[in-house]
Amino acid sequence: MTSPQFRRATAADLPAIVALLADDPLGAAREDTTIPLNQRYLAAFAALDADPNQLLAVVVDDDAVIGCLQLSFIPGLSRTGMWRGQVESVRIHREHRGGGLGQAMFTWAIDTCRARGCDLVQLTTDRARPDALRFYERLGFTASHIGMKLEL
Repeated sequence: MTSPQFRRATAADLPAIVALLADDPLGAAREDTTIPLNQRYLAAFAALDADPNQLLAVVVDDDAVIGCLQLSFIPGLSRTGMWRGQVESVRIHREHRGGGLGQAMFTWAIDTCRARGCDLVQLTTDRARPDALRFYERLGFTASHIGMKLEL
């Protein structure tokens, strides 16, 4: 592997991103990897790409997408108007796991949040992913809040 590059995702990256999102038991049950891609992915990408507070990023190696994540930059009034960076949809291609790429992705993501003026970086992870939880704890994240969701 050459040195991986981090960059903003393009529409051409969508099939690889969706494949990464689908490559685990949870994702396999909720993602649609058929080609042509479901139009909902294209609409979501267009919305993300047009929003200056959203960054869908990929990690590429030799032009192959080997990782992805989404950063949302969230303004808020609490904590004296603090901005937060929200990290979601973190995936690394199975052949590239365990070699430090995840840590490199988070170093890049945290640096990007800091450069955007964020004072806090937060994320959610599914309870069904205990390995991810341990990884985030090793990076210094703490389970300081209880997250709740309501499916619509």
